[in-house]
Amino acid sequence: MDSVQKDVKDRMDKAIAALEKEFSHLRTGRASTTLLDGLKVDYYGTLTPIDQIASISTPDSRTITIQPWDRAAFGLVEKAIQKSDLGLTPVNDGKVIRIGLPPLTEDRRKELVKVAKKYSEEAKVAVRNIRRDANDALKKLQKDKTLSEDGLHQGETEVQKLTDSYVAKIDQTLAKKEKEIMEI
Repeated sequence: MDSVQKDVKDRMDKAIAALEKEFSHLRTGRASTTLLDGLKVDYYGTLTPIDQIASISTPDSRTITIQPWDRAAFGLVEKAIQKSDLGLTPVNDGKVIRIGLPPLTEDRRKELVKVAKKYSEEAKVAVRNIRRDANDALKKLQKDKTLSEDGLHQGETEVQKLTDSYVAKIDQTLAKKEKEIMEI
């Protein structure tokens, strides 16, 4: 039963981590280098993450600068950003690629909150699926006569408590992100 609970905690922690990673890609009012995470450039025939061919920084709250180490990569990085669904416009001055982040409109903020809610709902579904898997594992243990009926009920209660606490964590993470998005 302990191994089932440990597995549940590990998997639910991973669900929260995945949610936080998704949230890091959502644009808020200020510049963040995580916006470009996952963006790949076709660099000499290989899809390479931007942070592996350039240094990325945020000199102020509204600007991201990208400085490729190879002169040939400037155009490639610029094209990759333009093709992405981030809606950003890079400006290349030959030394540095600058991305100015325009202030978010009220409508865009509301859209981003909807996306954040969708991500959090997906995380809740993942947590509930983990709960179901754990309960199935506990029932199998009881069927194999390695767990008593009282042990099964106690295990299911513990799994439900874990599920409730992780759903609460997801709600807290969403509330924090929502506040960050709506902040002007």
